[in-house]
Amino acid sequence: MSGYFQDAIFWVEVERIKPNPFQPRKVFDEVSLQSLAESIRSYGVLQPLTVTRKEIERPEEGIFVEYELIAGERRLRAAKLAGIAQVPVVIRSGENDDRMKLELAIIENLQREDLNAIDRAKAFHRLYTEFGLKHNDIAKRVGKSREYVSNTLRILSLSQEMQDALASGTISEGHTRPLLMLIDRPEEQKTLYMEIITRHLTVRDSEQLARRVATEKARKGDLSPELLLLERELTEKLGTRVRIEKKDQGGKVLIDFFSVDDLAHIRSVIAHTGEKVTQSPTPDVVRADVVQAEPTRTEQKMEEKAPTEDLYSIKNFTV
Repeated sequence: MSGYFQDAIFWVEVERIKPNPFQPRKVFDEVSLQSLAESIRSYGVLQPLTVTRKEIERPEEGIFVEYELIAGERRLRAAKLAGIAQVPVVIRSGENDDRMKLELAIIENLQREDLNAIDRAKAFHRLYTEFGLKHNDIAKRVGKSREYVSNTLRILSLSQEMQDALASGTISEGHTRPLLMLIDRPEEQKTLYMEIITRHLTVRDSEQLARRVATEKARKGDLSPELLLLERELTEKLGTRVRIEKKDQGGKVLIDFFSVDDLAHIRSVIAHTGEKVTQSPTPDVVRADVVQAEPTRTEQKMEEKAPTEDLYSIKNFTV
């Protein structure tokens, strides 16, 4: 195609422009499109779309020209909403290669910051799997670092639920870093994800939790089964992560909280639990006229152990 086509701006009917099959962006905000459509009704399309031109010979119809969009799908959609018949386009030559169409679409969206993290990751994945580009090659084409490309691709290893949450904005791209730290521990990863959702954890708080969980495997060997069970019970009871750290003499209990409301809730649970423990048994359970039998040897041993076990009772923990 001549340089004339390459540099000139043409007006083309919107119905003759086919969408780019390699468009990486899948989500278009309807409110934003309506706003752009209103602007187009008033001022027109200020920035030309980028298309390729293809001549197709049809029997008994002669040569038919069609256009395929490379960049500008949001403007094209808004123009259709605005009822505009024609839009300005720049016709590019040499972009009939499928990989080039995908690359240009990705680059345009990245420059406009229009791609969410999931769409970007899927676009990079297509360049990697379908067109055989290595991470470094992709990075050069999109003007990013190799680490940026690799970290973006890692997002696709998250569960579909987490990917959907990221695409919808329920969690941020920053939250994916701590979640990926637990990629080999699905249960802990799911727990962290739910805490991010329900407690609205910041990225920093999420990373702190992830680092702590990542180092817990070695620490678990220092705790007895009884302390591990107690740690789990405290976590469930208080509704937040609880860690018991054992030392040569005694130890300490660490209770996570992320806001004043969290701390107030923990205090309320502990206070409520303490009230239950101190309640007297009802007359139907213990009667004064019942003669108590002598304890057996086994029961005596259990009573001897009771003071030590009672040290780990939830009623003895305060914040």
